Amino acid sequence: MKESLRIVVVAPDLAVADADDEHALQQAERSRALRIGLLENNFNLVATLPADVFLSERIAQLQPDLIIVDAESEARDALEHVVMATRDARRPIVMFTNDEDTSHVQDAVAAGVSAYIVAGLAPQRIRPILHVAVARFQHEQALRAELADARNELKDRKTIDRAKGLLMERQGLSEQAAYEKLRKTAMDKGLKLVEVAQRMLDVMDLLG
Repeated sequence: MKESLRIVVVAPDLAVADADDEHALQQAERSRALRIGLLENNFNLVATLPADVFLSERIAQLQPDLIIVDAESEARDALEHVVMATRDARRPIVMFTNDEDTSHVQDAVAAGVSAYIVAGLAPQRIRPILHVAVARFQHEQALRAELADARNELKDRKTIDRAKGLLMERQGLSEQAAYEKLRKTAMDKGLKLVEVAQRMLDVMDLLG
């Protein structure tokens, strides 16, 4: 994995309004440590963004290669914003949190999080965590592509079979003869077999 990956961190503001709010101070310090860790590991941190309604637009503008969500109590809300922002262009998502309540880990993974890390902000852990997250994301994308190809292939086969069936029924052809007719038409017109089959079905539908 190239360390020149463009990374966006989605995190709350580092500014803490109440100096006595120990939890907010700890979260701000942890968030600061994450950003320092990324820079120390020579990663390209292009922006730190709040999880708000403008997140989708800003991610679309920045086009990051990987998104890190740094959140605790508002983790579910932050994650929802990130998932919506990456819905049309999927990217690896890594979630860092100190919240040991793992009740929403399953929801996070189902939503597309590649790595869910609890208390994993030691600088030496950041690089292997991101390597694994990107590798897992790429593997899942390959599986999705294979599944989509299989579904398309099945759909195409059904379309061709329907067209063959119509030719057999209306022109009294054998299955092989119907297939050969479709194939010859496709070759003559420079089209895919499934395109010829679909066009024939569309014409038959119009003619009733």
